[in-house]
Amino acid sequence: MRCAVVGHIEWVEFARVPRLPAAGDIVHAAESWAEPAGGGSVVARQLARLAGRCEFFTALGDDQLGRESTRRLAELGIDLHVQTAAGVPSRRAWTHVDAKGERTITLLSEKLHPHGPLPLEGYDAVFFTAGDVAALQSARKARFLAATPRESPTLRAAGVQLDLLVGSLNDPGEQVDGAVEATMIVQTDGAAGCIANGERFPSVPLPGPVVDTYGAGDSFAATLCFALARGDALPAAIELASRAGASVITGQGPYTTQLELVDR
Repeated sequence: MRCAVVGHIEWVEFARVPRLPAAGDIVHAAESWAEPAGGGSVVARQLARLAGRCEFFTALGDDQLGRESTRRLAELGIDLHVQTAAGVPSRRAWTHVDAKGERTITLLSEKLHPHGPLPLEGYDAVFFTAGDVAALQSARKARFLAATPRESPTLRAAGVQLDLLVGSLNDPGEQVDGAVEATMIVQTDGAAGCIANGERFPSVPLPGPVVDTYGAGDSFAATLCFALARGDALPAAIELASRAGASVITGQGPYTTQLELVDR
């Protein structure tokens, strides 16, 4: 399958802490690390693990973080098409991961959006996490188009029909907008599974202890897009996506335990 992502990158500094600090509190991180992440990056890496390759159309600042993000994502096997935003810094974020593996994110700068039109004719699946209206309309030229409800204003403005809209019931920023047309609407619900076009599907057992929940939802969404685009029946697609999300939770950061298909 020929897959692509149109979306964003943020340079994330992670810190593992015993608890999220309260007002006026000081906590000590047991460990820390940094790498490019955000929904676009995580979806692109998961699609690359499943399909063998994924192209990522994105935007970065002309700065050291932009260059380091490009290097690291290429190292992870993602084929990058970067638009450089002159005079604008690459987006940064802080993420605390507490003793239960839950992540709390602070965004430090604005999201950089790739601009269309983009050369997306002939792709089997495209996932849209950020971009302008022209970029989204270009993405609609793919055979299968998925998106996140976080970009609802752009989805409404572009007026395109989605094949899949996938978000979280528990995240206020991912509430489904009834004005956005999608053939399949899926909302995750943590350990309770997910709801797809009104039908409840269960979660799957975790393959190990909880380490870090960052990236689990994006990996679920990417895998669901991949499975539906290749023609899997909905129950099988959701089961595979649930395994992908569960796998991420057992590793540090979004990439270390993402699901990979050996037989494509």
